[in-house]
Amino acid sequence: MKKKQQHPGGGADPWPHGAPLGGAPAGLGSWKRRVSLLPFLRFSLRDYGFCMATLLVFCLGSLFYQLSGGPPRFLLDLRQYLGNSTYLDDHGPPPSKVLPFPSQVVYNRVGKCGSRTVVLLLRILSEKHGFNLVTSDIHNKTRLTKNEQMELIKNISTAEQPYLFTRHVHFLNFSRFGGDQPVYINIIRDPVNRFLSNYFFRRFGDWRGEQNHMIRTPSMRQEERYLDINECILENYPECSNPRLFYIIPYFCGQHPRCREPGEWALERAKLNVNENFLLVGILEELEDVLLLLERFLPHYFKGVLSIYKDPEVIIVALWLNFANTCSRVLSSALPGLLQQSHAVPRLGPRDGLPELPVASPRRKRAKENVTRFTLKTTKTQ
Repeated sequence: MKKKQQHPGGGADPWPHGAPLGGAPAGLGSWKRRVSLLPFLRFSLRDYGFCMATLLVFCLGSLFYQLSGGPPRFLLDLRQYLGNSTYLDDHGPPPSKVLPFPSQVVYNRVGKCGSRTVVLLLRILSEKHGFNLVTSDIHNKTRLTKNEQMELIKNISTAEQPYLFTRHVHFLNFSRFGGDQPVYINIIRDPVNRFLSNYFFRRFGDWRGEQNHMIRTPSMRQEERYLDINECILENYPECSNPRLFYIIPYFCGQHPRCREPGEWALERAKLNVNENFLLVGILEELEDVLLLLERFLPHYFKGVLSIYKDPEVIIVALWLNFANTCSRVLSSALPGLLQQSHAVPRLGPRDGLPELPVASPRRKRAKENVTRFTLKTTKTQ
């Protein structure tokens, strides 16, 4: 038979399960190795130390959370492991929706570079795919003050996602004003073709109104409005001797005042922004390839865009809406010979806008490489 435990004073041990918390009364023996709160709940000093260490770790984690503005990574991993549901998730405001694709796209379209056709396609695609197409009624204000930039960025950033914002505006740096930098896309064209399109647009406007050209150029005399473009070039009219080839650069350089000064600084800034912020810069003369790449890169916005573009009904509407652009293409075949025979357009240099050409050339080469990489082929129209 097992003998009962004896205490130093003799007789049976009055605390067979260990001394109570706080120590045994004097004269009843020293601390036992094990301590008990209740007869059925016992823990050791090592367990007590582990609990205190765990509490210290969570206190330090909470302090780090408050000092750094967010939880440490291991707490996020722990939450994901245990489950994402918390009281705040169930009873607080709904969390922001995080989409698995670029949900903020900006098309800061360059004037007279086919943007009317692309916007028409976007209107059809927005109804088909359910994204938010945000447009602007401001068509001729591309340079903004700091306050105007902040206001526009705020309005864009608060739009319902996924959104695609489009407007004629020079590049905006969202991160400068604390916003999330969106994905940029754009389309440019050969500077001479753009000059042709703009020449007729200034004189005869477009589909938006019969008097649109009168509002844009109210002081233009009738004989100047109907001036033949060949005569304009051969007679060295100011409009044709200074074709503003630098016009495209600020759309990629940005809102800095130096972006509007033709030179190497604006060119290098434009190249940097193109490489860091633009998903794609297409060439209008290769629009079908551009649409294929957009469909591959941004399928939630542009899926099926090429089939819509090739739809005869859509093409008829697009040609009607871009009547001025169509007129300019009729004469474009005769212009290169005229440029070679006349001195209306002098030899281009840095002061005349030459930096525009080094931008278009690499983009054309990169577009071809992208088409080849993704094995995208276009069906050439007969």
